[in-house]
Amino acid sequence: MTAIGTDSSGSAGTHAAAWDKAVQGWIWIIALLVLAMITVGGATRLTDSGLSITEWKPILGAIPPLTDAHWQEAFAKYKEIPEYHLVNKGMSLEAFKAIYWWEWGHRFLGRIIGLAFALPFAAFWFMGALRQGYPLRLAGVLALGGLQGAIGWYMVQSGLVDRVDVSQYRLALHLTVAFLILALVIWLAREIGQHERAGTARLARLPAAIVALILTQVVIGAFVASLKGGLVYNTWPMMNGELIPDDLFVLEPWYHNPFENPVMAQFVHRLVAYTVVLAVAVEAWRSFRKATDGERRASAALMLAAVLGQAALGIWTLLEAVPIGLGIAHQACAAILLVIATRHLHIVSRQARA
Repeated sequence: MTAIGTDSSGSAGTHAAAWDKAVQGWIWIIALLVLAMITVGGATRLTDSGLSITEWKPILGAIPPLTDAHWQEAFAKYKEIPEYHLVNKGMSLEAFKAIYWWEWGHRFLGRIIGLAFALPFAAFWFMGALRQGYPLRLAGVLALGGLQGAIGWYMVQSGLVDRVDVSQYRLALHLTVAFLILALVIWLAREIGQHERAGTARLARLPAAIVALILTQVVIGAFVASLKGGLVYNTWPMMNGELIPDDLFVLEPWYHNPFENPVMAQFVHRLVAYTVVLAVAVEAWRSFRKATDGERRASAALMLAAVLGQAALGIWTLLEAVPIGLGIAHQACAAILLVIATRHLHIVSRQARA
């Protein structure tokens, strides 16, 4: 089992390039699956389906109820948790099936991603198709994916006993790790086939800050979603007729407000959104003013269009009080924006290296 080296001369170089192309294609497929997972996860949350399966069976859980008796058994288990008694009392079996399929689909897609990553990874590694250093990096992403499955169950557990929903802290952790995995996969897909890793010069500091800001916004967005912060003050740019609402610090101690007060969560989400838009606008201006190649300029223009579109979609979603369709689109577009920003960071970092 020998990893491909960095020699790109002659037939060996051609062979290595062919393997690089195959590996890169596989990683892009993984990226699309992770993007789909984030989208389905948003739909699962918005349809209040996340607590419909009250057990975690990593292997047998892939098999859904196949008979009426199995469906009755799953429904009986759901009836034991607070969400049924306090929110869905009297729910029909057909209504239960609707939320069950969302959660089952979310978990099943996670299993598919695990297999789609692990099996080709093992095959490429065994055939020596991976360049030096990449087996360890890919194994790290695979381990993070496995940890994400455990985090998902850790999140679900928080809503099975004393709550009718999951902990906002655990939801934020689960969503952030999903976005982090997506960013790592995109970075690896960009690097596969290149003989040098991207640099970290000052040139790339603002693009790196933009990626960090987007991930920060994802964390805050998770708190907004869990606290139903999108259902308060559905106006823009004012909140209850004020730029700064007077109920930001209604909880004691004060530092609980960003994490447990829906008004504060929405307010911070707005502020970070403005910061992201401003940072991207500055990077676009800088790219068009100083960049000498068309790739960086095109990438910056795409990122600017994406962030403006996401901001407009976020405002629309807020004004409409977060209907399911817009809520799903907002989460999916956040993931797409992260993909675009990560790609831009890699382009700028590569130029810094050169």
